[in-house]
Amino acid sequence: MTASRGRGRPRDPETDTAILTAALELFVERGVEGTSMEQVAKRAGVGKLTVYRRWSSKEDLLAQAIEHWVRAEVTPSAEDVYALRPRDLVERVLPTAAEMSAGADYRALIARVMGSAVSHPQLMKVYWEQYVVPRRELAAAMLRRAQQDGAVAADADLDVLIDMMAGAVMYRVLQPDPPDAEEMLRYLTAVYRQAGLYAPDPPDPPAQDG
Repeated sequence: MTASRGRGRPRDPETDTAILTAALELFVERGVEGTSMEQVAKRAGVGKLTVYRRWSSKEDLLAQAIEHWVRAEVTPSAEDVYALRPRDLVERVLPTAAEMSAGADYRALIARVMGSAVSHPQLMKVYWEQYVVPRRELAAAMLRRAQQDGAVAADADLDVLIDMMAGAVMYRVLQPDPPDAEEMLRYLTAVYRQAGLYAPDPPDPPAQDG
């Protein structure tokens, strides 16, 4: 949650981006322990008060920094989730998702996030409540649409399916010999197909003899 802005002081998007970028870089490089609001301010080239006016705690700042990067890369909008078929939506995001998840920066970020779940549960609590839960709700909406289309079993446990999709990606990218973007695209396609979100289009009906 961001802190309330100062009276009469409009937020500068470029300053916000500089702070979020600096926070993410420090988090990946040094973890939660090695990141402070003061260090973030220094790397972003702003004053400490500029950071403190925008974020009430380090956990709030880091949670938004993680989300800022992930959302900019692959997160679809709620409008698209409710307007498009699951297959169409998956086809739109898969190439970018494969490129991102095959990168060293993403692997480093996932490793830091997973480690922080134990060492700094408050960060994970903030990130989970503010960002993961809304994303899971969008995934559930896609799965319910797939249920209506018959691609997902009517009695499927959607929470389990979402855990399986997210867990599969994390497990694969943290392997000692992680896949490149091409292999990651193949793997993600298989994951979404198994979950019922990348069902093939039904075959065209046979032509009627005239």
